[in-house]
Amino acid sequence: MKQILVIYYSQTGQLNSILNSVLAPLKQDPEFSIEYREIVPRVPYPFPWSAYQFCDVFPEAVAGIPEEMDTVNQDRMEDPDLIILAYTVWYLSPSIPISSFLQSDEAARLLQNRKVLTLIGCRNMWLLAQERVKKQISTLGGQLVGNIALTERTGNLLGILNIATWMLSGEKKPLLGLLPTPGIAEEDISQARRFGELIRRAWTRDRLRLDQAELNTHGAVRIDPALMLMEKRIWPVFQKWSAFIRKKGSRGDGAREKRVYAFMIYLLLAVVILAPFSRLASLLQRLVQNKKIQEEMRYYSLG
Repeated sequence: MKQILVIYYSQTGQLNSILNSVLAPLKQDPEFSIEYREIVPRVPYPFPWSAYQFCDVFPEAVAGIPEEMDTVNQDRMEDPDLIILAYTVWYLSPSIPISSFLQSDEAARLLQNRKVLTLIGCRNMWLLAQERVKKQISTLGGQLVGNIALTERTGNLLGILNIATWMLSGEKKPLLGLLPTPGIAEEDISQARRFGELIRRAWTRDRLRLDQAELNTHGAVRIDPALMLMEKRIWPVFQKWSAFIRKKGSRGDGAREKRVYAFMIYLLLAVVILAPFSRLASLLQRLVQNKKIQEEMRYYSLG
């Protein structure tokens, strides 16, 4: 029997749908046993968010500051052959629940000397979040054997408006009835079962032989150079804002309210005004530093 432990946190339920699709071929195979462990915040994150709540988690997400979490599990699979760590991205960072789990004693016990496959469901930028997750997995003695990243099809600016409507209203409906439905396309979620087939076929007798290059031929990882450069440009700014807000207290502290609102205004301006210029800057940078950028894209494509 091949044992797979799935560790995840899904605020909206979209990640659950992705997991169900990916794991469907494995659930149908009697050779596989699958256990789910959901990361549950002691103080739940709201959904839908208010605009303030959405921005108030920003400083701790960027800084990777852990909060108290529980796990809800079915059985107690203690010696899995593969761990699937499924997560979403908050502000170019792994969500606080997943970041908190990776800094816990439970993660240290579970991930040591075990193979880990990461599964990401997010809007479009995940590279730097994955770098942090990779580092934590390695620190805990785990072995990253592959990565799958599912993202939205909608362009950056319209995608931001669309996803904000979903996050703030709780309704997964097209903005003004004109844009695509927010989130990852249902077709892409449905077709994600192909990755479950790849995982099943990669198990040669009792040994898992996942290959990132093969996963990538099936669309596991796609690198957009403009978004890659945008991430790297935004990250130092996010770090400064995070430190600036945290000087006035922790999440929920009224003393930092003005700074959170200031960040909210910055975020709106960045989306509407700065993002288009950032796209142009990325295009110019690619013309000047094409070789370096291609090397970076190859690195990130390795998972």
